Amino acid sequence: MTDMLLTEDELLLRNTVRDFADKVLAPRASHHDQSGEFPWENVRGLGDLGLYGLTVDERYGGSGGTMAQLAIAAEEVARGCAATSTIWLAHHSLGTKFIERFGSEAQKHKYVPPLARAEKVAAFGLTEPGAGSDAAGIQTLAVRSDGRYLINGAKTFITNAAEAEVFVVMATLDPAKRAKGICAFVVPRGAPGLTVRPLHGKLGIRASSTAELTFEDTPVSAEDRIGAEGEGFRAVMQLLDASRIGIGSQAVGIAQMALESAVSYVKKRQAFGKRLAEMEGIQFQLADLATQVDAARLLVRRSALLCDAGRPFVPEAAMAKLYASRTAVQAADRALQLHGGSGYFAPATPERLYRDAKVTEIYEGTSEVQRLIIARHLLE
Repeated sequence: MTDMLLTEDELLLRNTVRDFADKVLAPRASHHDQSGEFPWENVRGLGDLGLYGLTVDERYGGSGGTMAQLAIAAEEVARGCAATSTIWLAHHSLGTKFIERFGSEAQKHKYVPPLARAEKVAAFGLTEPGAGSDAAGIQTLAVRSDGRYLINGAKTFITNAAEAEVFVVMATLDPAKRAKGICAFVVPRGAPGLTVRPLHGKLGIRASSTAELTFEDTPVSAEDRIGAEGEGFRAVMQLLDASRIGIGSQAVGIAQMALESAVSYVKKRQAFGKRLAEMEGIQFQLADLATQVDAARLLVRRSALLCDAGRPFVPEAAMAKLYASRTAVQAADRALQLHGGSGYFAPATPERLYRDAKVTEIYEGTSEVQRLIIARHLLE
């Protein structure tokens, strides 16, 4: 994206986050990927930049800002370290924003400030072993008991769960009611009956922890139910519509780093008596890839600007995530191919990006779900 498309504030934000990504995130990315260590120093660094409070109301400890600014920052963070961007986005766009958007004033003042200041980590418990894309099919049960709820069930593939101190959890009062029975709750770490079991063996985004949650008669007070009974599913769908803009931005960041890595390599690598960069076939590949990356970036920005303007943006956000995630996968594949054998072994950047990119086509709505959303709006 050319600088002229950004406001002065957006340029300042982009340059600040890009500088942090280049100096701090990128040099550590390979280490965290290979070790699987949760990058606490990265989290604190993003907190110091105020990114955890971005788009969060100042009344609740945030720094305000727009969705367009969040998209810019998310791209730059992902460009430096995709795993760190996953940690931040899951905490911010799912956990924190759910409470800020749908919680009571008491809940907002209690939970949001420490999350917006990166003092605590949030996780979002929606996915279950038998309920992924079919989110209305969750089976985790919330039973009313003596003025509170007892939660029983399991969640899986929950980002940040190993470190989180605040969990936003979806449970149903009656599985037969599907969407109409779902409620949202805040569950603190250490709640009786809550067990966190880390999952291992992920293909990519390895420094971002993923875990299974199990609930055994976990008590939750009525004051920690977010919104009215049965309104949880509607709130989740609204939240995901917006959070997909962040994942689209993440995918653009991964694609941009893949493009930069490829360009840097072909300028240096020689074969058949000349640099790869001098070969027309290589030039055409890079030109096509640069066009795809910029198109993805512009799709993301359009959806962010529509969101900020209070205009309908759901199909545009779906298009942005669909196209950007596909571009990230293709860009990582092309970067690795251009690097040849040297890009296939860790700690080469293309090898890591190749693994990191794939999940952007899966979480927060698979590519198939995005196509359904787009098609439904076309056929209304």
